[in-house]
Amino acid sequence: MSDARTPAQIEADIERRRETLAETLDEIGVRVHPKTIVGDAKAQVASRVDATLGRAYVGVNRAVSQVRAGFTREDGSPRPERVIPVALVVVGVVGLVVVSSRRNSGK
Repeated sequence: MSDARTPAQIEADIERRRETLAETLDEIGVRVHPKTIVGDAKAQVASRVDATLGRAYVGVNRAVSQVRAGFTREDGSPRPERVIPVALVVVGVVGLVVVSSRRNSGK
């Protein structure tokens, strides 16, 4: 197998391969650079946090809707038989907290 290429063609081929190799090495250098690795890690964490917060938002929204459905009728009006007892409990707890904090601050 004889190589019928001229020395100029061989040199041009070598130069093209050097340029390709230099580009590949530059790309590898960028990929393994600490700033690139840290940036990629930050992006992955941010993506996971966004996904987690999205799922949490959906879960909380669903829970609030279920609680709201328990205290309202289908037409949206409140159910006094359920709202009044809960309101009384909340007022009682707030009253206990206020009385307790006044006792503690008076000592």
